[in-house]
Amino acid sequence: MKTRMKAAITAIGGYVPEYVLTNAELADMVDTNDEWITSRTGIKERRILKPEEGKGASYLAIKAVEAMKAEYGITTEDIDLVILASVTPDMPVAITSAFIAQEIGAKHAFAFDLQAACSSFLYAVSSAAAYIESGKYKKVLVVGSDVMSSITDYEDRTTCILFGDGCGVALMEPSEEGYGIQDEILRTDAQGRDFLRIEAGGSFLPPSHETIDNKQHAIRQEGKSVFRFAVSNMADTSAEILEKNNMTGDDVAYLVPHQANLRIIDATARRMELTPEKVLINIEKYGNTTSATIPLCLWDNRHKFNKGDNLIFAAFGGGFTWGAMWVTWAIDKK
Repeated sequence: MKTRMKAAITAIGGYVPEYVLTNAELADMVDTNDEWITSRTGIKERRILKPEEGKGASYLAIKAVEAMKAEYGITTEDIDLVILASVTPDMPVAITSAFIAQEIGAKHAFAFDLQAACSSFLYAVSSAAAYIESGKYKKVLVVGSDVMSSITDYEDRTTCILFGDGCGVALMEPSEEGYGIQDEILRTDAQGRDFLRIEAGGSFLPPSHETIDNKQHAIRQEGKSVFRFAVSNMADTSAEILEKNNMTGDDVAYLVPHQANLRIIDATARRMELTPEKVLINIEKYGNTTSATIPLCLWDNRHKFNKGDNLIFAAFGGGFTWGAMWVTWAIDKK
C-alpha cells in the first residue's frame, strides 16, 4: 500500500542578534535580580536587536535563511510560498513576508503574514502542511521571527524580563516516505483576550499622542492568569495528542515546547510522562522569542535528531491560542 504523502520539514535555520541582555543588566533597569528571574522563569539572558540598527523581523529572517542555505545547501528560487509567523512584522499593512521572499530570491512565491501570538509558528506549520498535502505547492518556507524588544516596556519588570529577539525558519516539502506532520490539535479561547495584549495601535484604540504617552503600545500581561491557563492547556493538549494516537512518553524522542517559562515546560513534560533528557530547553539563552521559540529550539538541537524520530511541538499564546503537533523528523543526520 502506498504511503499517503505528508508535509515534512526538510531544512531548518536560525539566527539571533549579537547583543546579549543579561539578568544583571536588567537589575540595573528595574527592581529585580538574577535569582528572582531565574527561579520564576528559567531565563538567564536574551538577545536584543538594537533599535539603532534600523532593522526588523525581516532582517532576522533573512539571516536565518542564510544559515539554512549554508547548512543544507538548498536553493530558494523555487520556493512556492513564504509564511511569516510574527507579532512584530516590519510595519502594518505592507506584509513583511513579501519582502522576505524578495530578499531571499524566492521570485515565484506568494506570501502572507500569520499572527497567533506565541502559537504562530505552530499555526503556520499547520497551514503549510495543508497547502503541501493538497498538492498545490511543493516548497513552503515557514518563518518564525519576532523583535519582541520593539514592543517591550523596559520599565515594566513583569514583562521586560521575559522577552528576547530571534528567528527560526523551516523549509517544508512533500515526503513520499510518510515523514512529517502526522497530527495536530489546535485551539483558541477568547476569554484570554484581556490577559495578554497590547492595548493601543489597533482599530479599537488607534495610535495617538495620549496612547504613546501612556505606554499603551507595549505588551502587558496578567501573569498569574496567563500562567494558570498556559500550564493546564499546553500540558493537556500535549497529553491528548499522545492519547489520540495511542502513544506514550516512551514513543516520543523529544518534546519541543514553546519557551515561555520553565515551569510551564516542566508541567507539560510531567503530563506526558517524559524524562528530562527528552525535553528540549534553550529558554535560559534566549528568553521568550514568541514565534521563534520552537524553530530556534529545532535549530539549536538539530544534531540530536534521527530520521523518523517522533517530536511533539507544543505552544501557548495570547488570545488565547494553543496546541500540540506530532511530527516525525525527515532529515538524515549528517
